[in-house]
Amino acid sequence: MPERVVAACDGASKGNPGPAGWAWVVADDDEVPSRWEAGPLGTATNNVAELTALERLLTAVEPGVALEIRMDSQYAMKAVTTWLPNWKRNGWRTAAGKPVANQDLVVRIDELLDGREVQFRYVPAHQVGGDPLNDFADRAASQAAGGQEPAGSAYGSPEPPPSSPGPAGPGAARRAEPARKRASASARTLKAKFPGRCVCGRSYAAGDSIAKNAQGWGHPECRSEA
Repeated sequence: MPERVVAACDGASKGNPGPAGWAWVVADDDEVPSRWEAGPLGTATNNVAELTALERLLTAVEPGVALEIRMDSQYAMKAVTTWLPNWKRNGWRTAAGKPVANQDLVVRIDELLDGREVQFRYVPAHQVGGDPLNDFADRAASQAAGGQEPAGSAYGSPEPPPSSPGPAGPGAARRAEPARKRASASARTLKAKFPGRCVCGRSYAAGDSIAKNAQGWGHPECRSEA
């Protein structure tokens, strides 16, 4: 049994909510993908897909093996490393008294983490020369979301295809413009004029960077891409 395993997991949703999928990948000693799995979720959000990917990875790896898990989802990482202890103390409610979102998945992950040696490492997504394991998991999750079919090394599946290069040909830029504007709007952050409370239950102060999400304004990393 290896002393330490390096892995990555990711989720994808084509519409948020929309057709969604999850994926995880485990590396060999040279950090080359050696074992992976991906699966469909039907209609779900990005956050559900990200948490499901983490839950499936923890289920797939023996609990006695030390894990380094690479993820590009700050929401999923902070949910289980930063916010979870307070949620448990509050009876699975946020500091605002609201039920914790995706509680069933968070509780299951908490159970799977109990007594395990796990190090979480955040890696930015979609970077040239970025983390290859995260890129592999990202592509596998996207493929599962789009095709709604399971895949993986146990199925004899080939490596997931490269990310789509996007539309091409005359008029492609014009057709893509509305999508770029929506993406730009969803990514916009600004400085808070007044203190407030994020959907995650934590407060933010005047002058902190905040971003729009489905429930209002809050921390950029908690943004829900509606």
